[in-house]
Order: sequence, then C-alpha cells, then structure tokens
Amino acid sequence: MLNQESNDQHTINKEKMSPIITTKNTELTQKVIDVIKTCYDPEIPVDIWELGLIYEIDLDIENNLNVKMTLTSPSCPVAETLPPEVEQKLRDIEGIKSAKITLTFEPPWEKEMMSEVAQLELGFM
Repeated sequence: MLNQESNDQHTINKEKMSPIITTKNTELTQKVIDVIKTCYDPEIPVDIWELGLIYEIDLDIENNLNVKMTLTSPSCPVAETLPPEVEQKLRDIEGIKSAKITLTFEPPWEKEMMSEVAQLELGFM
C-alpha cells in the first residue's frame, strides 16, 4: 500500500526494511510492484518483493524507472539471470519509458528483511 508524504513523493511502510519509493505516479508504481511480485528466485518459493530484495524504486516524471535490488548472497546462482529477467519484465510494463536494475550488496541481505508473508511461507515464524 502506497502512502503519500507531504512532498508528494511516496513510500511503502512495512514492519521490516521498507523499499524507498520515489514517484509522482502511484498507479504506474503499483504496476511496477505487481510485476516485481511475479519474479522469483527459482530456489525459493517466495517472490523477490516479499523476500526484501528490492531496496529502491525510482520512477521519474518521464516514467524512466530505476530499481535498486540485491540478492540473498553475492554468490547466488541466479546472479547473472534474475536481474536481467526482472529488468525485462519491468520494461514491458505499459507506460514505462525505460527500466534499469542496479544490483547492490550494501546493505547485505538478511532474512530479517523478509516480509511476514515470506517468513511464514518459509517457516521462519
């Protein structure tokens, strides 16, 4: 759920680490999140949004999309395939002018970054 801040930018509030979302187009941003939720690490039965792998979403006024994400580890077997797959799915969203994924390992991913949904699904709760 997107919440409006006083400077007309938006952010998502969760109990765990929340992605930083910068946008003025909440409808298109929700489509971005919905598409991200269709992306999975093939070894984990939880989508990358619920896993807490998305750190930032920046959708500018011209609908150029930049997403900063991480992986569960730098040696993750899908390091070469998952980010380009996510990027292509985001490029295919109607209304997105361009999409770019930036991979980061700072801060390193920890299981506490997962949503409660993911923790329940994976048996951590």
